[in-house]
Amino acid sequence: MRRHELTDAAWVRIEPFLPGQVRRGGRWLDHRTVLNGILWKLATGAPWRDLPERYGNWKTVYERYRRWAADGTFDQVLTCVQVHDDAIGRIDWTVSIDSTIVRAHQHAAGARKKREPAGTNRQALGRSRGGLTSKLHLAVDGRGLPLALAVTAGNVNDCTVFDQIMIDIRVPRPGRGRPRTRPDRVIADKAYSSRAVRAHLRTRGIGCTIPERSDQRAGRSRRASRGGRPPAFDPAAYRQRNVVERCINRLKQWRGIATRYDKLARHYRAAVTLVSALLWITT
Repeated sequence: MRRHELTDAAWVRIEPFLPGQVRRGGRWLDHRTVLNGILWKLATGAPWRDLPERYGNWKTVYERYRRWAADGTFDQVLTCVQVHDDAIGRIDWTVSIDSTIVRAHQHAAGARKKREPAGTNRQALGRSRGGLTSKLHLAVDGRGLPLALAVTAGNVNDCTVFDQIMIDIRVPRPGRGRPRTRPDRVIADKAYSSRAVRAHLRTRGIGCTIPERSDQRAGRSRRASRGGRPPAFDPAAYRQRNVVERCINRLKQWRGIATRYDKLARHYRAAVTLVSALLWITT
């Protein structure tokens, strides 16, 4: 086994959730070889055309990666490993949320533009003084393992994606019963300090540990008694938020994630999803 390739234990966990291998004309490249090629590409950040010959034709590996990204295969793998850990009680439902900027390579631009509603950014690319960027939003459990993720343009405000991230936290039960969708507590930084976020959590009965921004404190002081009481904040619980930062660091050890080379946001999200599933399997 070479670097960046699946171990036997990881392959046993992933194999049942991959599509069946239907033999067609010619020689069929098995799924494990394809996955190892995908992981090599994500670990090195190299172009698809530079894929080593031991992984087969680069077009075959890319086409299967593109197909699995489109049909939700990687999402299914991540969901199934989450279900397994939840069934044995390993998930810590103290959830931390944060985001990170991802620099987009110039090759990530130039995807075909189809008809899009006004005001949308289908490929999740933003432009700033530093160039093209995307933003990766994450919700992780108390061990620092991804429960939900989203990819947006780099100039999107964190709190505007909060509802979407919370909706995407959904771990089905192995048998009967509704999926687990409600964390015990949510920990986030000042970027998520807004009335809408706190109201969302309060409505769902979820505790939160979010520090108040200085401008919000000043505004409340100016209004005196009309400003209301300050939101509750537990400094000891807030120290646990570092798990999401550690998760981001682990994801960005993969060069194909630390820098976005994919033209399609769907493909970049699939890469993060696949690596997230590996984190669950190997932790």
